[in-house]
Amino acid sequence: MTWTSYGTYLIFVVLVVLAPGPDTMVTLKNALAGGTRGGLLAIAGIAAGNFVQGTAVALGLGALIVRSQPLFVTLRWAGVAYLCYLGFQALRAARRGDYSMSDALGSRSSGFRRWREGFLSNITNPKVLALYLSVLPQFLNPEHATTWDALVLAYTVVVLGGIWLLVLMLLVHRIRALLQRRKVRRTLDAVTGTALIGFGIALAADS
Repeated sequence: MTWTSYGTYLIFVVLVVLAPGPDTMVTLKNALAGGTRGGLLAIAGIAAGNFVQGTAVALGLGALIVRSQPLFVTLRWAGVAYLCYLGFQALRAARRGDYSMSDALGSRSSGFRRWREGFLSNITNPKVLALYLSVLPQFLNPEHATTWDALVLAYTVVVLGGIWLLVLMLLVHRIRALLQRRKVRRTLDAVTGTALIGFGIALAADS
């Protein structure tokens, strides 16, 4: 792997991580409900899921998962179910609109729960695995590439993805007073919930 190819890869990864997806929505959901701590824990869970999937692909395990059709299909439907579950949670919060009680409960909720939401939303998304499998080989020379080269490319996604989500969370923190207004909060929960369910439906529709 040359510095030129790695530079091209960096540009591609930046474009990928900036595109809104389930990770973005889960971060927003937890940053709004759990503040900075909730957002950080969700981001840590997402990064852990990315780390596991990237490592699996770099070590050759990702291809085995994809070739095992029952396992891959199970993973896909688990991702569909979990995204829809998170989406319905957000829509229910938007319908109720009682954020004084929900925020009090959110402040006492387990940190592990927020980490788990981030981790499960990422690890059960086979599109992340498919992305690694389709993109990494394009930037590796099959004659000279090593496992370390593949790991560097995989962990680049983890790092840049985490940085972008941190920037997003800090933006939420800066305008938190505006976002805590009941009408704005209900709108954001409705949009976030709809988007999560939409991502779930799109994942279910993928062949």
